[in-house]
Amino acid sequence: MVALSVPVACGRALTPGEQRDKKMQEKLARYDAGLPVIPGAARVDEYLPLLKGKRVALLSNQTGMVGDKHTLDLMLGHGVNVVTIFSPEHGFRGNADAGEHVASSVDEKTGVPIASLYDGKTPMPSAATMAGIDVIAIDLQDVGLRFYTYYVTMIHLMDAAAKYGKSVVVLDRPNPNIMTVDGPILDMTLKSGVGWLPIPTVYGMTMGELALMANGEHWLEDGKEIELHVVECDNYTRQTRYALPIAPSPNLPNMLSIYLYPSTCYFEGTPISLGRGTDWPFQLYGHPTMKGKSFTFTPRSRPGAKKPPCLDQLCYGVDLHNLDAEQAIRQGINLQYVIDAYRSTDMGEKFFTRFFDLLMGRRDIKQMIMDGKSADEIKATWRDDVARFKQQRRPYLLYPEPPQSK
Repeated sequence: MVALSVPVACGRALTPGEQRDKKMQEKLARYDAGLPVIPGAARVDEYLPLLKGKRVALLSNQTGMVGDKHTLDLMLGHGVNVVTIFSPEHGFRGNADAGEHVASSVDEKTGVPIASLYDGKTPMPSAATMAGIDVIAIDLQDVGLRFYTYYVTMIHLMDAAAKYGKSVVVLDRPNPNIMTVDGPILDMTLKSGVGWLPIPTVYGMTMGELALMANGEHWLEDGKEIELHVVECDNYTRQTRYALPIAPSPNLPNMLSIYLYPSTCYFEGTPISLGRGTDWPFQLYGHPTMKGKSFTFTPRSRPGAKKPPCLDQLCYGVDLHNLDAEQAIRQGINLQYVIDAYRSTDMGEKFFTRFFDLLMGRRDIKQMIMDGKSADEIKATWRDDVARFKQQRRPYLLYPEPPQSK
C-alpha cells in the first residue's frame, strides 16, 4: 500500500484553501503566454482511460473541434465506442435558429444516432437512451452567460447521470468571457431555459468549473452528486484572451458579438432589433419608431435568423460594431443601451416582455429603468451578489488569476 502524503507548511498540514492556492501557483509557473491554449478535447491521453471499454454518449456540436477534426471522429479513431450523440440548441451542426426545435436524427458521416435535447419535448434523454450508455462526455464551446443555453443542457445531462447512475466527463474549453463576473444572481422563481442556476449573468467560469460547482453545491436535482471528471485546458488563465476558432451559434459570428452579448441580449425581451438578420447581430440595436438616430439598418431573413424582429423594416438605431473589443470587455453589462432604446421609443411598459425578466433574472430592473435610474445606479444593486458569488465559486476554480490582474 502506498502512503499518501499531505502537503505541509511550517510543520503543519495545508488547509484546503492553501492547497488550492498552491496548485494555482504551480499552474501559473508552468504558464507561458506565448504558447497556444490547449482545450480538454485535445488532451486525448487524459480522457481515453475514462472512456475506453465503455458505451459513450457525446454532447457536442460544430464547436467540438480539435484542429480540423471533430471530437467525435477523434474518439472513434481512438477506438472509443460512441453509441449516442446528444445535440443542444442549434443542433449538432449548429445551423438552426435560436429557439428552433431540432429533431433527433443520425449523423450522416458516422452513422451514430443523434438524440436532440432541444426538440421541444423534454430536455432530458429518455430512459431507453440512458440504459444504453455508461458515460457522458461533454465537449461544447460556451460563452459564459447565464442565458446561453449550452450550460443548461449540460446540467440536464448531469441530472440524468445522477438519476441513472452514469458518470460524466467534461472536456473543458476556454470561456471567452472568463475575465468578467457581472450581473444579479438569478432569482430562482424565474428559473427557465435561459436561467437555470443561482449564478450571476456573467459568471466567469468554464463549463468544467461550472459543472464542478453545480455538483459540489448540490444544485443537481434532489441535491444529488455524480461521478464527475474534468479534463482541463492547458496553458490557460482567467485573463487569457481566447478568440474562438468557430462561431458557437449562428448569431455570435465574431468576438465583438460575444463581448457585447452580456449587454445587448436583453433586447430579446423587447420589440427592439439587436441586429439579427444583419451582418452584425448583437452589435447594433434599433427600431422603426426610434427617435433621434441617424444610423439605419433593415433586418432580412437569412440562415440562423429566418424571422428576425423588425423583419424587412427600416430601423433607426445605434451601431456598435466598430467598438473596441477591450472596451466591450471592460464595460461588462452596460444597461445604457437598453435605457437609451426605452427612452427613444416612447413605448412605456409595453417596451418590456416577460422574457426580459427571465433574461435579467430579477423582476425589479424594468421598473428601475421606467423610474429613470441610470445604468450605474442599477448596476450597484448587484454589487454584493457579485462579491458573494466570487467567494462561493472559489473552491471550484481550475485556472489561475495572473498576479497583475485585479
